[in-house]
This record gives sequence, C-alpha cells and structure tokens, in this order.
Amino acid sequence: MIYENVEIIDAGSEGMAVGKIGDKIIFVPFVVPGDVVDVQLIKKKKRYLEGKAVQIREYSQKRMSPHCAHFGLCGGCRWQNMKYEEQLFYKQKQVFDNLTRIGKIENPLILPIIPAPETTFYRNKLDFTFSNHRWLTDDDKNDEKGSTDTHALGFHIPQFFDKVVDIQYCYHQKNPSNAIRNEVRKYALEHHLSFYDVRVWQGLLRNLIIRNTNAGGLMVIMVFRNDDPENELLLNFLASRFPEITSLYYVINPKKNDTTYDLAFNLFKGESFITEIMPPFMPGGKEIKFRIGPSSFFQTNSQQAIQLYRIAAGFASFSGNEHVYDLYTGTGTIANYIAPYVKKVTGVESVAAAIGDAEINSQINGISNTQFFAGEVEKLMTPQFIEERGQPDIVITDPPRNGMHEKVVRTILNVKPARIVYVSCNPATQSRDLALMSDTYFLEKCQPVDMFPHTQHVENVALLKLRD
Repeated sequence: MIYENVEIIDAGSEGMAVGKIGDKIIFVPFVVPGDVVDVQLIKKKKRYLEGKAVQIREYSQKRMSPHCAHFGLCGGCRWQNMKYEEQLFYKQKQVFDNLTRIGKIENPLILPIIPAPETTFYRNKLDFTFSNHRWLTDDDKNDEKGSTDTHALGFHIPQFFDKVVDIQYCYHQKNPSNAIRNEVRKYALEHHLSFYDVRVWQGLLRNLIIRNTNAGGLMVIMVFRNDDPENELLLNFLASRFPEITSLYYVINPKKNDTTYDLAFNLFKGESFITEIMPPFMPGGKEIKFRIGPSSFFQTNSQQAIQLYRIAAGFASFSGNEHVYDLYTGTGTIANYIAPYVKKVTGVESVAAAIGDAEINSQINGISNTQFFAGEVEKLMTPQFIEERGQPDIVITDPPRNGMHEKVVRTILNVKPARIVYVSCNPATQSRDLALMSDTYFLEKCQPVDMFPHTQHVENVALLKLRD
C-alpha cells in the first residue's frame, strides 16, 4: 500500500523520521522533517506503522546532501541528510521529550547542547566485518560482472544478520583507517583468503578493528576464525605496508558469535597499548594519560569525551574532601580524571579486565586515592560493601544504554549522597531512572553533548540534588 503526500513532522527514535497518517504515527527512515513523501507501508502495528519513502514530493529546507556514498545502506549515519544545526535541535528535543514524558519532570533546565567540533572523522574505534554475503545494490544486480563478487569488508545491513555493505570510504575515522581496510581487502582477495560465512560458521577472516588516539597511537586487531599459516603472512603485510601502526594484535575466534572479550588478544608487533591524553579539569592541574588496550573501553569520540568529563566534574562541584563512587567505571576514565580533585574515588565495574586497566591508569598517573572493584554493580553495592568502603558524598554513574539496574537505584536512594551526576548515552532510560528517584532527588540541570554527529544518538549529563 502507498500513502501519498505524507508530511514528515518530526525526527524520532532509532534515527527514524515521523509522519502521520490519520491518527496513526508512521516511522520512515532516511527522510527529514519538512519532507513531503509517498510512503510504502512495510509493517502495521497496533499503535504505529512503519514504511519507506518511495518518492519525495517536496524537499525540506532542513535537508543537506549526504557526503557518504554508502548513505542509506549501512545505517550508521541516518541523519547525514539533515543540516547539522537541525540535528542538534532534534537531539536537544529528544532530551526534553524524554525528561518530560518518561521522567515526568516539568520545565527541566536543559543547557544548550554542546556541538561536536568535528562532524566527520571523529571516531577513535571502528569494527569492520568480513563476509562472503555482500549486500548487492540495484546497480550490482543489473551488472552481471559486479554481482558475481560476493566478498565484503564493512558494516552489517540493519535487520540482516548475514549481509554486509562493502565499504569503500568511511567518514568516521581519520586515515589511514580507509587505506588499511582497503589494502587488507585487496590482499585477501589476491591471496584467495576466505571471508567468513556466518550462515555456516566457516571462513578464515572475521573482523578488522582499528583504534587510534589524538596522541598518535594506532592499533589494528585482526580476528581470524582459526590458526592458519596465512595469518602471519597477512599480519606481516600489514606491519610492512603501514609502519605507522604502533600496536598490532590478532585474535583467534572459533566461536559462533563475534564477541572477543573472553578470548586471548595476541600481540604480534609493537606496543601492547595505545595512549590517550586528557587535559586537566582545572587550570594548574596535570594532564591524565590513559592506556588503551585491545579490549579497553574508551569513549569513542575523544574530543567530546573531554567535554563530557569536564561537565561531569563541574556538576559535581568538588570541594576536595569528597568520597566519590564512580559506578560503571569501565577503565576508570572518569574516576582517574576526577581523582586529583577529591579525597577518594571508589570505582565499580562488572568487567574484570576493565578494572585491571583502571588500576594501571591510576598507577601511570601517580594517582593513589582510587580503589576499584570488579562485579556487577547491582550485586556488589550492598550495605556491607558501603559500610566497609565508606559512605559516598557524591555518586557519578555512567551506565550502559539500558540504564541502571533497579537494585542500584534502590541502593542509591538508601545511601542518599548529596549529589548524583548521571551520565547517559540513552535519555530514555536515564529519564526512567530519574523518575524512580524523583521523590528523593530533584533534577537541577542537565547538559546534552553531541558525541556522534549525523546519528540520532545524544549523551546527556544530569545533576541531581537531594531534596530537603
């Protein structure tokens, strides 16, 4: 079914745009508020519809031309056809809508969103997938020669577990990221190396991960399905072709899934880590160095991570005598960043390897007032733990996209720290958690930060204060 002349009225979740047909909302990808489009119905749900634009009748003034040839396929930059100032408007609106609708907070004080200084080449990590099930475009299907090549090294097509877009040029990461990926693909094809087939769990080449830092580190990780003499030849090729690689690893993953956190990372050549440097929070302070290993978590946009941590530290309003709990501390980036300005920091994180990184980062910076504990936050944060480790004056929490576990919320409410700084990559789950704490805490202010230009994602830092 085709609905004609549907006006796109808003930008919704998951990068979808929003139109209205009668009393039903319809979600449409890759269009912009202000567009008038003909929409083909794809799914019909009880409360909403899903469709795709088959013709644009009127173009919105909020549009811009996408810069990437892969726009509309890989799904990574769904707002790339929207002017950047409009992206910022809808991200700010997303925070407001979630706080008012889910959090039930009236007139929240939301500071103007902080834009990214760079809207391309801002990521410090990309994970590419090898596949022998290349996504065929319409041009490929009409080109008999092109359609015979089924190899791809790129990103998964949304909703297709086995289809990968063969990426020629990506605007996410600075060079030599594109050159490395294209040279690896070329080498693999010339040497007849098998690309992974997720349908039957066979094929030598599985993933290529590239990490870099503003300080000049460049880490490349090759993921193979099995140990093979060809692995060393490919790794030697990488090392000689790209001498700027400072850390070269490989992983053997024989499993049926792509997770590598439980596997061994084998250093083939170079340093075992790369280093990122963050300037001090306050004038006169010292910069903080972070060692990033192959499995370490670090904010994907290094420049905006500095902004994020500065905001979190500023919201906390340290006097120098506080005991701070840093929940979901990861590799201790926030904990070590704020440690020079407080009495003590206690970090809690579920991934044991990350805790090891956090402790190393304290050591290399000469920080002695941090303590880190491995375990699921909801299980570790017991009354006994708090009694043994000390009562927190301030809690900083930076949970994953699904937000804080309800047990963690209850523990915080029992402990009643004077201030909570809640860093979130998902304003919806953040607003849900704020609603659970609303009887005890009020939202003083929040600060959105654009970490991922051309996507719908937005970070939000909220400051909660204890009610009188």
